[in-house]
Amino acid sequence: MADDLCFMPATELALHIRQGAVSPVEAVDAFLRRIDAHNSALNAYVHVLHDAARTAARHAEQALSSGAALGPLHGVPIAIKDLAALKQGVPHTFGSKPFADFIPEHNAAFVDALEQAGAIVLGKTNTPEFGHKGITDNLLFGPTCNPFDPRKNAGGSSGGSAAAVAAGLASTAQGSDAGGSIRIPAAWCGVYGYKASYGRIAMVSRPNAFQSHTPFLHVGPLTRTVEDAALMLQVMAGPHPQDPLSLPRTDTDYVAATRRSIRGLKIAYSPHCDVFPIDPRVRTVIDEAVTAFATAGAIVEEVTLGLQRSQQELADLWVRQLEVIYAELAATFKTQGLDLLGQHRGDLSPEFAAMIEQGSAIDAVAYRLDDHIRTEVYDAIQTVLTTYDLLVTPTLAVPPVDNAAHRNTVGPTEVNGEAVNPLIGWCLTYLINYTGHPAASIPAGLDTQGLPVGLQLVGRRFADDVVLAASAAFERVRPWQTTYV
Repeated sequence: MADDLCFMPATELALHIRQGAVSPVEAVDAFLRRIDAHNSALNAYVHVLHDAARTAARHAEQALSSGAALGPLHGVPIAIKDLAALKQGVPHTFGSKPFADFIPEHNAAFVDALEQAGAIVLGKTNTPEFGHKGITDNLLFGPTCNPFDPRKNAGGSSGGSAAAVAAGLASTAQGSDAGGSIRIPAAWCGVYGYKASYGRIAMVSRPNAFQSHTPFLHVGPLTRTVEDAALMLQVMAGPHPQDPLSLPRTDTDYVAATRRSIRGLKIAYSPHCDVFPIDPRVRTVIDEAVTAFATAGAIVEEVTLGLQRSQQELADLWVRQLEVIYAELAATFKTQGLDLLGQHRGDLSPEFAAMIEQGSAIDAVAYRLDDHIRTEVYDAIQTVLTTYDLLVTPTLAVPPVDNAAHRNTVGPTEVNGEAVNPLIGWCLTYLINYTGHPAASIPAGLDTQGLPVGLQLVGRRFADDVVLAASAAFERVRPWQTTYV
């Protein structure tokens, strides 16, 4: 029964709790027992809030019996990421040794939204140092292992959240995404990851309120079902007065969108986004999986995007944009007495330290000229989505990679003999962080070694409901829950 609760869709668990068939205390205890039994092998959580979660569960139990108004996630145990998801009084390390003892004094806005909806936070999940790569590993906590094969990595940067959901250590989880950090681990862990339209979920950042625009940074759900992701989006979506880039609230019912037909929708299929080398093990799964949309009634046609740059140039652009963010962060921390490149240089991963140094040297005009390349990508995606309702690609070029022994795992340096940037170059996800379109990674199937492969689905600007509808239609044709470990 405990494992049944841990793998029950969050929408069902919330309903059972509201109806009194399952108590919040029972649900939280089931997840905590499973975390205690399995987290040591996976390293999904870096902080487990046993006492706080049980206290919150008792309060949720009291609210049920008191007749108080209940939120849509009332009593549902969730996980939040140790990067953007500040929670008052709980250690928040950013996956970085210099922040091992940092404890925030306030919640992130989206954490408030989740808790106000009744969700119970079980703990904080592992991430690479400041999310600087598509792999979850760091010098502070080590790698997060893949639930399908613990020798492999879970992907990043929301790898702890994706592994927790896949292994039944959380009902749902929050992730964040600056280059694919929700979609990458979703693809490798066989779960559903959703990156909403830029601004759909408010992100409050200080001292720079505009930090999230280059590349576009997002917060979003990692779940076992599309409906669970739609419910989490429903809870987190909306503007915030301290986020000048957040979108106005709409009356869209994202959960209802998952029940729509996609008959007649036009879907563009790009098997390699023009310029990416794709491992044959991935290509085989994606070529077969994309037929599910046609089975659901959509019209699927293979297209080219018209990208004018090599994948190396496009990946280098993403790295430069992150370098500027990290250089800004390091400069801000230095004004507060924390010199990352001084007394803490030896505590940083070599790649992250190099990104800070290189970001500090980028010329302001060169930084703005990089937006010309970004505009080329935006125009290419927009042109395709003028004719088609959705764009389908592989999420990643490769299956999961082995964990390294030195707590600094990176991705492959080449795919099909072509050099790729090991931090992000094997990911087809970061293109959509240049553009801000809504995008998801859907479990497409397993490769010949039994490892998950993800399919990326991209929608028109602000058309989150269409992406969710198509994701759910795919799920009905090819339900993926049977592939769970």
